[in-house]
Amino acid sequence: MTYDDILTSTDGPVLTIEINRPEAGNKFRHQTCLELFDALQRFRLDRELRAAVLTGAGEKFFCIGGEHEPVTSLDQSQVLPIIDVYQAIDTIPKPVIAAVNGFAVGGGNVLHNVCDLTIAAEHAVFRQVGPMVGSFDAGYGSWYLEDTIGRKRAKEMWYLNRKYSAAQALAMGLVNEVVPLEQLRPRATEVAHEIATRSPLAIGGLKAAFSARHNGVSGQARMAHDQQLTLYLRTREAHEVSAAFAERRPPKTESFWS
Repeated sequence: MTYDDILTSTDGPVLTIEINRPEAGNKFRHQTCLELFDALQRFRLDRELRAAVLTGAGEKFFCIGGEHEPVTSLDQSQVLPIIDVYQAIDTIPKPVIAAVNGFAVGGGNVLHNVCDLTIAAEHAVFRQVGPMVGSFDAGYGSWYLEDTIGRKRAKEMWYLNRKYSAAQALAMGLVNEVVPLEQLRPRATEVAHEIATRSPLAIGGLKAAFSARHNGVSGQARMAHDQQLTLYLRTREAHEVSAAFAERRPPKTESFWS
C-alpha cells in the first residue's frame, strides 16, 4: 500500500510511524486511518520488528483528532475507522510507544493513551474537547483514560476540557517521561530498542493480559489463539493427536504433556 498521510521507517527491530499532516494539525481522516491500520498490521506480521514508535510530523501537533465530514446518511461508509486503529494498537502483541511532539487533543489524546507507553516533549499539551465541539468518545477514550489517570481525573478531563501541560500529564500518570523536543524521537527510539531486547513472547503475553481486561472475548482470543495455540501446535502432543486422527488410530498417550 502506498501511503499519503503517514511516513514509515525502520531502525533495526524498531518501526517508526509518523502522521504526516502537519498543515491539518496531524488530524486523522479516512485515508489516515486506513494507512495507520495497514502499517500496524504489517508491523504485527513482520517477525523482524519488535517495537514501534508513533509520532506526528512537525513540532506543534502530535494529533488533534479526526476530521468529521457532514453526515449525510447512516451507513458505515461515513464512519471514521479510527476504532480499528485503536484496537490494532491495543491488541498487537508488540509494544507501541507514543512520542508526543505537541498538541494531543481529542482523538489524539486517545491515540497516545492506547499506546503502551508515552514519552512527551516538554511543550506538549493534552486535552479532551468533545463536549465543547459536539462530540465524545465513550469507549477507548473514557475507559482507558480512567485506567490511566483515575476516574475523577478522567471525568475532569472530559467534562471541563482543560489543557494539561506535559509536566501536569507526568504528575497525573498520563505520560511516562517528559524530555526536551530535540531528545523526543531519540529517547522514544531508545526505549523501543530496550524493549526489543526483552522476550517477545513474554511481552506479548503481558500485553494480551493488560488488554484482555476490556476486550472480553476478543482479548481472550488474542491470548488463546495468537499465543497459546501457536505454542501448543509446536508440541509433540499436538502432532501426535493430529497424526493419530489422520491414521485412524488411538493416539500414543506417552506423548502427552510434551
